[in-house]
Amino acid sequence: MKVNKYFDDNVFSIGFDSKDGAVSSGVMAPGEYTFGTSQKEKMVVVHGTMSVKLPGKDTWEEIVQGNAFHVEAGVEFNVKIEEHCAYLCYYS
Repeated sequence: MKVNKYFDDNVFSIGFDSKDGAVSSGVMAPGEYTFGTSQKEKMVVVHGTMSVKLPGKDTWEEIVQGNAFHVEAGVEFNVKIEEHCAYLCYYS
């Protein structure tokens, strides 16, 4: 397992390998963040709500607990968090 901290310790994740590929589980504090991808990602919100602005989109989309979004490899996307939020991210 690997622990990562980003954005002045406002985002924490624990990465691990599963039988289906790489996964990370994390928590984000309130704030606005820009992430870059090196692989395709499927991000599932497991607690709270996050707003995302995906590449090529002009609007923000609210992702609530239990829902997911997909991001292609080699792009950046924006996230806004109002209250602490937890997620699972699957990489492919």
